[in-house]
Amino acid sequence: MSMREQIGAFVMAPKIQGLITGLIVLNAVTLGLETSEAVSVNFGAALHVLDKVVLAVFVLEIAAKLVHRGLRFFTDGWNVFDFIVVGIALIPAAGPLAVLRALRILRTLRLLSVVPQMRVVIQALFTALPAMASIVALISLIFYVGAVLSTNLFGAEFDAWFGHIGRSMYTLFQIMTLESWSMGIVRPVMESYPYAWVFFVPFILVTSFAVINLFIGVIVDSMQAQHRDTVEEIHHDALVIEGKLDLLERELTELRQMLRNKGGNQSE
Repeated sequence: MSMREQIGAFVMAPKIQGLITGLIVLNAVTLGLETSEAVSVNFGAALHVLDKVVLAVFVLEIAAKLVHRGLRFFTDGWNVFDFIVVGIALIPAAGPLAVLRALRILRTLRLLSVVPQMRVVIQALFTALPAMASIVALISLIFYVGAVLSTNLFGAEFDAWFGHIGRSMYTLFQIMTLESWSMGIVRPVMESYPYAWVFFVPFILVTSFAVINLFIGVIVDSMQAQHRDTVEEIHHDALVIEGKLDLLERELTELRQMLRNKGGNQSE
């Protein structure tokens, strides 16, 4: 085994990946503690040193993967993600770049690439994007129609909520989230327009329940498809390994037979 292969085997070993996962969680905790003024005053120096140590480990991990895979490292989207997240932390956070100090928390997102279960969820979300685009188009159409109707129906008396299409769409979004929709918006409107519920109740049923459930259904279906693909890939790999083992067994059998024949010829 070459040096590059040894480095790759070391950095991808389960124990090392477990250590990296633990350091990511530890780093997230320390960054959260730094937001506390009392903790920063008493333990700020120690937290700063710990942050630098964790960053150094992350840099060494990325460097080891680069040595192992070379330019092929950048063909994997997760590797590129890790490279960018760790690279941001290496930019000096001084002067106009001081805002980058706050971006250190992005290192926590490395859990998405390190934990396989999280990778499956993210991949499922990306797979579901085309179907979700259709649902977004549908809900946008519903919002536009609802905004025009509500502006015409209620805008004259409730200018702050339905004065124009922009305000109406924002108000309808608040209603869709069920945030103070009844006592805060709908009941005051119904005091002036008693039959306003005929508009608002169907809107809530369609947007808050039907369309949102469509989003959930698309994501769940995508995750199930991702799981099926993973199972099929594992099954295919198992068949390939089984075929190679069968071939190796036949070759060993032939080799034993050749050795027996050779031994018999020599004894004669």
